[in-house]
Amino acid sequence: MTSEFRASGLTKTYGSNVVVDQLDLAIEEGEFLVLLGPSGCGKTTTLRCLTGLETPQDGTIAFKDRTVFDGQRHVNVPAHKRNIGMVFQSYALWPHMTVRKNIQYPLTVRKMRKDIAGGAVEAAAEMVDCGKLLDRYPSQLSGGQQQRVAVARGLVAQPDLVLFDEPLSNLDARLRDQVRSQIDQLHQNLGFTAVFVTHDQSEAFALGDRLAIMKSGKIALYDTPEHVFENPASEYVAAFIGMGNRLELRRGHDGWITSANDLIDLRRSVIRGLADEGAAAVARFRPDDLMLHQSTDEVPAGNVALHAELVTYEYGGRHFDVTVKNGTEALTLRANASEHSAALRKSKPGAPMVVSFSPSTLRVFAVDEADQTAAAQLTPENAAVTV
Repeated sequence: MTSEFRASGLTKTYGSNVVVDQLDLAIEEGEFLVLLGPSGCGKTTTLRCLTGLETPQDGTIAFKDRTVFDGQRHVNVPAHKRNIGMVFQSYALWPHMTVRKNIQYPLTVRKMRKDIAGGAVEAAAEMVDCGKLLDRYPSQLSGGQQQRVAVARGLVAQPDLVLFDEPLSNLDARLRDQVRSQIDQLHQNLGFTAVFVTHDQSEAFALGDRLAIMKSGKIALYDTPEHVFENPASEYVAAFIGMGNRLELRRGHDGWITSANDLIDLRRSVIRGLADEGAAAVARFRPDDLMLHQSTDEVPAGNVALHAELVTYEYGGRHFDVTVKNGTEALTLRANASEHSAALRKSKPGAPMVVSFSPSTLRVFAVDEADQTAAAQLTPENAAVTV
């Protein structure tokens, strides 16, 4: 089946700097695709190429059965003729226009007079709970209100594709959650096709039907949120989706050895090239997967235990955010306040700690000669540790 929106071999450079590198995207009608990645990975440039605000050097872009860009055939449909809606990070509302005029702007540009007369502006404002703000100016609105107006403007003309460029990053945490939920509800109710750019994994998991995780202008992984969460294809992906704890491992005679000389036996983990003594690997797991103990006697049966030293802790109400050090690696975890408050309050930096995790939570990646993690991954089904 042919996808409704496609980008093939998309390449964008600035001088010698390749920002988007032979990128392929396929978006189904009604799908909410999230481009996720750190600053500088090429996600916003990719979005701007889709809009027509940037001109790629090569590749093709097709909306449904219409080619809007073809580098070889010199086809480049201008942005205002691509029938897209755009929601910017900076709101980009006209300061001299009322909310009504701002929302109406896409209809005016497209000369959709019947829609204006038929109440499309008012309906769009009501969708985002801004019906009472139509006669105000942007300077009279809060940040959350301005972004909701921007969303209404992006949807009012019922575009083929709606593009969101980090629309929540300028909002405080409470408003960010509210507007994110509203965008999700609008998508469920209206079924529009969207591409959403963010560097926030929680936004990506909450909103995306599929995630495209980008690295250096390429897509490192393209899959559903559930599959990305459970099966990161590389250490880069694992780190970016929240597996912030990292252990460097080297192959010893009897198993894998951490930088603190803890021996972990990944009994059923076999990967080509890692059987030889001295081979290197990297293990990743999430802070939520790590447990804090006062002694090895408290470690649950089957867990991998590591000796560590306390670095710092922060009180968060019902929990403590704790950082410990195992060898050269800092590990973070969240400890229940009622269980650990007394012991932590008495502890100084450098105090001995015991932490543990279930081996099923571990993801282990091969490391190639360039010290970059390869896509090959092994998930230990069973492991033991000697400390």
